[in-house]
Amino acid sequence: MNLRAPQAACLTSPAWRWLALLTLAAWLSGCASLPSEVDRPVSTALANPEQTRIGNAVQQRAAKAGTLNDSGFALVNSAELAFTSRMALIDAAQKTLDIQYYAIHADETTERMFDAMRAAAARGVRIRILLDDFNTAGKNAQVLKIAFEPNIELRLFNPLPGNRRSLFFRILGSLKDVDRIQRRMHNKIFVADNAVAITGGRNLGETYFGQGEGTNFVDADVLAAGRIARELSRSFDLYWNNPLAYPVQSLMTRDEIEKIKPPPKAAAASPPPAVAQAPDGPSVQPRPAAPATAPGVRTTTAPDGTVSVIEPLPDSTNLALLDWTWAPAVLLVDKPSKIAADADDVQQAQDTTVDGLLQLMSQASGDLLIVSPYFVPGQRMMDQFAAIRQKGVRIRVLTNSLASNDAPAAHVGYARYRKDLLALGIEIYEMRAEQEGSLTSFGSTGSSGSAGGSRASLHSKIVVLDQRLLVIGSMNLDLRSQLQNTEVALAIRSPKLAGETIALIEPAMARGAYKVELVDGQLLWRAPQGSKLADTRIEPDASTGLKLMLKLIGPFAPEEML
Repeated sequence: MNLRAPQAACLTSPAWRWLALLTLAAWLSGCASLPSEVDRPVSTALANPEQTRIGNAVQQRAAKAGTLNDSGFALVNSAELAFTSRMALIDAAQKTLDIQYYAIHADETTERMFDAMRAAAARGVRIRILLDDFNTAGKNAQVLKIAFEPNIELRLFNPLPGNRRSLFFRILGSLKDVDRIQRRMHNKIFVADNAVAITGGRNLGETYFGQGEGTNFVDADVLAAGRIARELSRSFDLYWNNPLAYPVQSLMTRDEIEKIKPPPKAAAASPPPAVAQAPDGPSVQPRPAAPATAPGVRTTTAPDGTVSVIEPLPDSTNLALLDWTWAPAVLLVDKPSKIAADADDVQQAQDTTVDGLLQLMSQASGDLLIVSPYFVPGQRMMDQFAAIRQKGVRIRVLTNSLASNDAPAAHVGYARYRKDLLALGIEIYEMRAEQEGSLTSFGSTGSSGSAGGSRASLHSKIVVLDQRLLVIGSMNLDLRSQLQNTEVALAIRSPKLAGETIALIEPAMARGAYKVELVDGQLLWRAPQGSKLADTRIEPDASTGLKLMLKLIGPFAPEEML
């Protein structure tokens, strides 16, 4: 998920209401400020990871593999493995856990992870959590309470001043500094004992682990061990010790966080299961009762009365059973100073994570596969695509459709370039929101792991170059990732991992996405294979409101804010 230009809450509100909001915003902007004196003790990653159980296991696996490469990798290709691998690292950690995310959602899945962290902290593990501040309002402010647990520190990066009860009013209170609001720490890193790390597209929350009751994100991560994990830790330290990282205690107290918690909802009375008589038709039978479930199991009931069981995620997995691949790799990561830099300076420097990725892409000689949920190329990127195509390189792009995009404003920027991309000979696939069964991650289809809904939203950030170089991380191919957000990615030279990734993505493109074509100068969406759907010339599956938004906002919205 990414920060996008906020949508107007009500386009038909009277002018005086907007005037009142603007007046309130001006007042809030004048009142809210960040503390000037902050106690920010410097700390760094574990110095001797090889002396821990995890670090020793990494060395043994490398020795057994007989490799000269100092970094090992394993694809995290399912929502269940994404959760269990993190839980396994928490359970196995002996000394440190370093955790850096754009968003951590307050829900049951996160609470289970936090419970495991509390247990780790109780046995002496030092835990540092670095979280971008943008999503820490409303219900999600409750995740901040973990900062007050023994042996656990939580710092907020680039915090917004003011009330956390509502994200809307937090933004209003920071309108005097809109440019800073737009600049977010988008990195995703999870490191245990400075020996094994996880990075990729996922934030922490149930929708990233296939447990959401509505839409679930299709995402991918990679486990990384050895030298590359230590490099990820060094990047974490740079952010952790940066002046933009504020300990939670410098911003609010535990009582203040607790007061943000909404009151518990009263349980609704269940109507008796009597048979109702329809006015002009047969009797309407009651909906089936939810099946009896074990502790931790939830159920959801669809409008048609279908009851779906949400199986709880297991708590851990044996990472030693994974197929580890030892390969050369490079860390691409933005400096924390990118947040404070002027956007023009960032563009001129051309040394960001996305710039590094573009340089790698320019070296493609045969095939380029791109997965980017928010795909807003901009003119400079379009010029680079044109140069790559002139070499005869096949380029395929999997992105969200208007219906599947959780940030539809981002689709506005992408739609501007769609015809030009197709005219270059680039193959475009758009993820369907409605999937056969449930698609919560590449390689995971069907009802297992479903959270009562079959809606999917693409969230993976992947590039595969010439079937031998895999790049996976937090970055999108858009101007926001290039110029405003900080990002992190791993570039891994491994035909094996590249091939495994392609084998996961291609079936999703064929059976879970529309192929967009340009026919007689007009867009045509070819229905997915075996879907029994018809081809269409309009944005498939999208509501009238979304299509209207595309037409109204499309010509005016600035690309760097989409």
